[in-house]
Amino acid sequence: MSDHGIGRWQGAALMATTLLGTGVFILPQMTVAVAGSWALLAWLLLTLAVVPLAITFGLLASRFPHATGPAHFAALAFGELTGRVLGLMFLLVVPLGASAALMMTFEFIAPLLPSAQQWRLPVEFGLLGLLWLLNYRGLQLSARLQFGLTLLIITVVLLLLLAFGLLHPQPWQYPSPADFNRSALAAACAIAFWSFLGVEAMTHLAHDFRDASKDLLPALLRGCLVVGAIYLACSYLVLMAGSEHPLAMIGIFNQLLGGYGELVLGMLGFCSGIATVNVYTASVARSLASFSEQGITPGYFQQKNRYHMPQRALSAIIAAMAVVLVLTWLTAQQLDDLISWVNGVFVVIYLVSMAAACQLLPRRYKAVSVLSFALCLLLVIAIAEHMLYALLLILLVWPALYIQQRKQRLSVPPLGSHPSVDG
Repeated sequence: MSDHGIGRWQGAALMATTLLGTGVFILPQMTVAVAGSWALLAWLLLTLAVVPLAITFGLLASRFPHATGPAHFAALAFGELTGRVLGLMFLLVVPLGASAALMMTFEFIAPLLPSAQQWRLPVEFGLLGLLWLLNYRGLQLSARLQFGLTLLIITVVLLLLLAFGLLHPQPWQYPSPADFNRSALAAACAIAFWSFLGVEAMTHLAHDFRDASKDLLPALLRGCLVVGAIYLACSYLVLMAGSEHPLAMIGIFNQLLGGYGELVLGMLGFCSGIATVNVYTASVARSLASFSEQGITPGYFQQKNRYHMPQRALSAIIAAMAVVLVLTWLTAQQLDDLISWVNGVFVVIYLVSMAAACQLLPRRYKAVSVLSFALCLLLVIAIAEHMLYALLLILLVWPALYIQQRKQRLSVPPLGSHPSVDG
């Protein structure tokens, strides 16, 4: 146990800012648009549903800490090949997803820039440089910064709730059961669930905690519950205060706190988006270095700097993100397509991880493991049309890794086959 690692509150802040991401001031408005007053029920249901997932990931990571996270759990439960496939899928999809997140993050500051689209690529490259610097010294600095960011977001949301209560005191009117629309509620839940994709990211960082066995599970749970509360509060404000502004939360901020919503919420949303990409950058860099140590990827990426960060792996991931950003810029790729591809891959990672939990965790955790697996299976069914990219990755990666594994086994001589030395 290290005195210089991440504590449970810093871990909770990393978890919270990872989940809040670019959707913190956008998703509540989207759920209200499709489900009206029932959006609050959607957020409540999703917050409750993510609890068993967080518990299961926390139990797995605290008992089987490893830099490759879900890939390690899959290898323990279903064999080395399955773990390698899952891990390589993670390595291949994160540069894509992180680049999409950076593109979304840019939109928060675009209104503040003249001729914003001309600055898109230079700004995104600048953000990649910032990510490299944040991760170069390890996650302790990032955890402190993101703890402060989480407190700022909570403070702003509480100020808005207080201002609304003082300026527009009115009782909450419960929606009529006669107005209940199951399809609208399901649509709101589908939108809301994307805000909780990212729970698995913390499992890659178990070794960065002071004591993962004690701190990681509480960090995951606290982070998820904080996120659920923030989304519930923002949805309540959108419902009750309302706004004609294209981004409702900015309009509400301007109404209740006298302006500067574009600046304040824009910068908070921008920083939260960076925080999300930051955690994934650290996660995938550690995964790449771990795979190098196992001989799956070139040994070049093993090297760590004096802050115990795999520097070469970090630089390679940042470079991959830069390539994706350039290709996206040149081909005018739709952001929605990138997001749907990424989501499909992460659903596979979640499903296999929960199946592994059913195999690995003690009997007393069987109920929560099975419940988590069932929730992931429902998600697979819900987004079936977006699973094509994930299936294509599996079809490409599995045969290549199978051949590599066979070659590695054949190249290792059996025990006792070395010629004896006469003496």
